[in-house]
Amino acid sequence: MAIGVTLDATGSDNQIDASVRLARQAAEAGLRSAWFGQTFGADSPLLAAIVGREVPGLHVGTSAIPVFGRHPLLVSSQAQTAQAATHGRYHLGLALGTKLLTEAGFGIPFTRPVALLREFLTALRQLTENGSADFHGELLTAATPIPARVPGAEGGVPLLVAAMGPQALRVSGELADGILPYLAGPRALEEHIVPAVTAAARAAGRTAPRIVALVHGVVTDDVEAVREKAAGQLAFYEQIPSYARVIELSGGRRAADVAVIGDEKTIAAEVRRYRDAGATEVVFSGTGIAGEADRRRTWALLGELAAGSGH
Repeated sequence: MAIGVTLDATGSDNQIDASVRLARQAAEAGLRSAWFGQTFGADSPLLAAIVGREVPGLHVGTSAIPVFGRHPLLVSSQAQTAQAATHGRYHLGLALGTKLLTEAGFGIPFTRPVALLREFLTALRQLTENGSADFHGELLTAATPIPARVPGAEGGVPLLVAAMGPQALRVSGELADGILPYLAGPRALEEHIVPAVTAAARAAGRTAPRIVALVHGVVTDDVEAVREKAAGQLAFYEQIPSYARVIELSGGRRAADVAVIGDEKTIAAEVRRYRDAGATEVVFSGTGIAGEADRRRTWALLGELAAGSGH
C-alpha cells in the first residue's frame, strides 16, 4: 500500500522554497507521494508541478480543488501542465467545496453541487485525455475552438474526488479514478464509502477505484495534549455536514476522535486498519502539529511502513 503525506508550508517565509525542502525530506524518508491543499493562497497544481520537478521520483497531488469558481478548461490547463512538468507523476483531486467558502469567497450560490461535479468531471476527462472537448451541459459548457492539449501530458491525468456522501460517491465511481476521503475512519470506509464507490464503478464498467485515505495523525508521546491541539485545529470541519456525517459514521463525536495519534506501534496498527478497510493508499496530514521532532519521527515510521509494503 502506497503511503504519502500532505505538505503545508503556509507559515514559512517562502511557501514554495519551504515546500521543496519538505518534499525532499519526505522522499529521503522513503515516502512516495506529497499532496497539497487548495485554499485561496498558493495555486496547488503549480506548487505540485514545481515540487515534482525539483524532487524527481516523488508523486505529487492536489487535494483538492473545489469545482465552484473554476472551469474545466482552466483546471485542465493547470493539470496538464503539472503532468508534463512531472513526467506523469501528478494526480488531480477535485472537491465539492463548502457553502461557507463558496458564497463568502466567490459570491456565487452553492447550489446543485453534485450535478456540477458530474458535468465538471465529464468535461475535464475529455480535456485531459484528448486535449479537446465539446461538452454542453446544463450548468457549464466546455468547448475547444482551438486545441487545449499540453505536449508531454499524453496519457491523461488521474482524476480523484474528495467524495464521502452517497451522491458524490456515485458520481466519482462512475466518472473518476478514485476518491480522497478525509476524516473518514476505517469503519466509515469499510461499511459505507468503499462499497458505495466500488459498486458505482462496477456498474459503470470501470476498474476498481483508488481509495486514497487522508488521515490526520502523528507519532508522539504527548498524546492527550496533541489530541486537544488537533481538536482546535479540526473543529472547523465539524460545521460542514459531509464531515460531521462521516465522523459520526466512523464512531467519533469530534473530528479529533478520528485523528490517529500515538506511538509507532499505535500508528502502524491504524495504518493496517485503513488498509484492511479498503484504502489503497494512505496519506497523513497534520504531521507537524506536535513539532519538528515528532514530524520527522512520523515520516520515518511511514517510510518504513511504505518500504515494508513494497511501495
